[in-house]
Amino acid sequence: MEQAGQDRTDPDAGWSLPAWTYADAEFFGVEVDRIFRPSWQIVAHESDLAASGDFQRLDYIGESVLIIRGDDGVVRGFTNVCRHRGARIVDEASGCAKKLVCPYHGWTYETDGRLTGVPMKASYGAGFDLADHGLVPVEVESWQGFLFVRLEDDGGPSVAQMMAPYAQDIAPYRFADLRALGRVTVRPRAVNWKNIGDNYSDGLHIAVAHPGLKRLMGDGYGVEASPHADKMWGAILDRPSANLSERAYQHFLPPVPHLPPDRQRLWTYFKLWPNFAFDIYPDQVDFMQWLPVSPTQTLIREISYALPDDRRDMKAARYLNWRINRQVNAEDTELVGRVQAGMASASFTVGPLSEQEVALRHFCGRVRDLIPEARQHHAPGMGWSKLA
Repeated sequence: MEQAGQDRTDPDAGWSLPAWTYADAEFFGVEVDRIFRPSWQIVAHESDLAASGDFQRLDYIGESVLIIRGDDGVVRGFTNVCRHRGARIVDEASGCAKKLVCPYHGWTYETDGRLTGVPMKASYGAGFDLADHGLVPVEVESWQGFLFVRLEDDGGPSVAQMMAPYAQDIAPYRFADLRALGRVTVRPRAVNWKNIGDNYSDGLHIAVAHPGLKRLMGDGYGVEASPHADKMWGAILDRPSANLSERAYQHFLPPVPHLPPDRQRLWTYFKLWPNFAFDIYPDQVDFMQWLPVSPTQTLIREISYALPDDRRDMKAARYLNWRINRQVNAEDTELVGRVQAGMASASFTVGPLSEQEVALRHFCGRVRDLIPEARQHHAPGMGWSKLA
């Protein structure tokens, strides 16, 4: 396994975050404010909003956000909240609307967020100005065709800056030309969001808990960390797997004309701060996002994208990819459940981290920097966040 970016200056660098931070309600509230409100969240791909009025909705940390393509072709983001009484405007996860009309009192907004219709407008008084009550905007970034939102700007980097160290890795995959293979799926998990992210960039468990990946990649799985993203990768071996689906994937995966030789059989994963990732295969690209619901509840949101390719071999490879990774996901679900359950024991506080666990070390260090109380092995007294 390869590693990079280790921080030897943090005295806690060799230790995991304490167990209490994976279940504590007060700590979770601080995470929402310090980690999630200023962070970028992936919503959709530009191609999912092809026409004027096309929209996608993302709900997380108590907020509901809409991104919508305006009549001028620009994608904008807004909170999904009417400015009259705070009612949610849109219920659908995606769709198309020429105007956004609140179902409570009929206030009407344009696709650029302007308020243009208010029943009984005169009754609000002479000083009431429609221009003062448009939808509240949120920041939107388009990077390589994918669309992201951010609730608060704390001066942190753009997605493009976060991924700058890996620009050459991404370039051959033609992200901007991707199209959805299916629909977004959302799966609940009774674990803390950090457990899902920790597991995603943990390379040590591959050989132990994922026999399929071990058969496909042997000892060739690598992990490294950069300031805002982790990279994991493994090349698919030429040696046929003993598993039927894996062996068939090895057989059917066709040459991909736009990829260089070293990427024809390479699986690469990028985990971006704090809670989403891209799984990049020769045959498709998936994004995966783990959205916190409570200290011990998380929603996994994911969808696959690919370049148009009608070859029978490619269709077979994509189906087999799904079969292989469905098994990997089932294995991971069992693993993170084990960890969440074990962390409830009073016998466990923190665990030592191998120098090979470079991504986990980096993540824990960043959380400790933002929330110094995470250095304490036991939960502080109630109300600590008000004093911090």
